[in-house]
Amino acid sequence: MSQRTERRGIHVDQSDLLCKKGCGYYGNAAWQGLCSKCWREEYQRVRQKQIQEDWALAEKLQREEEAAYASSQVVSAPQPGHATLAPFSKFEEKKTNEKTRKVTTVKKFFSPSSRSTSKKESSETRSTSPSTSRHASIEADQVTKDFVEFLKNLQRSGREIHKQCRIFLMNMSTKKDLSTDEMSECVQDFYQNMTDRLMSHFKGSSESVEQVMDQVEKYIMSRLYKSVFCPEITDDEKKDLAVQERIRALHWVTIQMLCVSMDEEIPEVSENVVKAITDVIEMDSKKVPREKLACITRCSKHIFSAIRITKNEPASADDFLPALIYIVLKANPPRLQSNIQYITRFCIPSRLMTGEDGYYFTNLCCAVAFIEKLDAQSLNLSQDEFERYMSGQASPRYSTSEGEGLHSGETNPVLVQLNHNLELLSGLCSRQEALMKSAQSLQADLLSWSEDVQREVHDILQKYPLDIPSTVSAIDANNMDDNLPSPLKPQVFAG
Repeated sequence: MSQRTERRGIHVDQSDLLCKKGCGYYGNAAWQGLCSKCWREEYQRVRQKQIQEDWALAEKLQREEEAAYASSQVVSAPQPGHATLAPFSKFEEKKTNEKTRKVTTVKKFFSPSSRSTSKKESSETRSTSPSTSRHASIEADQVTKDFVEFLKNLQRSGREIHKQCRIFLMNMSTKKDLSTDEMSECVQDFYQNMTDRLMSHFKGSSESVEQVMDQVEKYIMSRLYKSVFCPEITDDEKKDLAVQERIRALHWVTIQMLCVSMDEEIPEVSENVVKAITDVIEMDSKKVPREKLACITRCSKHIFSAIRITKNEPASADDFLPALIYIVLKANPPRLQSNIQYITRFCIPSRLMTGEDGYYFTNLCCAVAFIEKLDAQSLNLSQDEFERYMSGQASPRYSTSEGEGLHSGETNPVLVQLNHNLELLSGLCSRQEALMKSAQSLQADLLSWSEDVQREVHDILQKYPLDIPSTVSAIDANNMDDNLPSPLKPQVFAG
């Protein structure tokens, strides 16, 4: 009991968010703690090493094959069984060529050979291009129109940018056999190549380059979204389901267990919490990595606002991460891992390496990693309590033993609000029953009053009958001569 009297809370050193190689940029758990730049360098180094090893193995097998074939020729004449050596040699050659063929970068997309393709090849490729597909969605068409309108301001350079984007999309549409990492590598190489060209064109104006690259990313990823988001060749969907089930199993975790500095009893804080949950859920509806990052940024800013209102002082980084974990647990965002992987693979690297977008995204990755590894010690609970809560045998809300569960006075605000609402509903039901009884009594009184009035009127009429004398008309045909004056007689006047 004494070991839990002081709650430690969740603390992550800000240096842990940076790249493990010390370059100063933000790292990412999906890249083994490296930034996008260092990860690409490491990935290319490992891949080149693997290619060299595959070449060495292929050459070794080829030499052994040739030696075995030569020895078989010296010892005896060739037998039918030896005919299998030639196909094996071809198999090894095909396997080696297949591995080297996948080592592709976007530099080939900009090579003179790719630009000098025949009109026939271009027309065939264009027929399968996503930009001209008859089944393109209205949203994608609108993105294309916006992209073209934006490039009109750049005049000649805008036409060249549009051309290179179309060439890249046409090349990507023909490369269906690429793995997700290889598609990511192609997109990242295209970003880098385009950024270098724009930096040369705008003479180092990073702001202008960033504006153009924002539009390029939106156009490219809107077209590639269906083929690169949560592809079947990856285990992204499996990870999504695992995280979703994990968060559901942790539904009992309270705001006090995470030591979150937010008081949801304050209306403004509660409003910011709802907005944060809405933003992180909305992330899944976006198609462009930058728009998904914008949802994360808005969510994080609402969290900072809630903490600031609660504490009446600016929020710190140590306050932010526990609150973000709490928001993720309450929201249980759909396809969380797929969205994180999509941003990691296809976002412009500079956004994830620096700036507030990169900082908030790195914290979200840390929050998900914490949830996946959450244990009793992390929540300052005993192992027995943690297991009972996870299995549903007990709930922190109804822990009655002293020294167990939450400290006295600590309750789940959601359950408190639920109980309050149930009490209000119970009171409303009682009031409704009383109102119905009063209405029925009033209806009975009205019916009896009507009957009483009719009975009293009937009794009075019987007791005092009303005699109405007959009246004679003022003009009667029989009395017309007596009552009317004599008719006028004409008079003659002498002229």
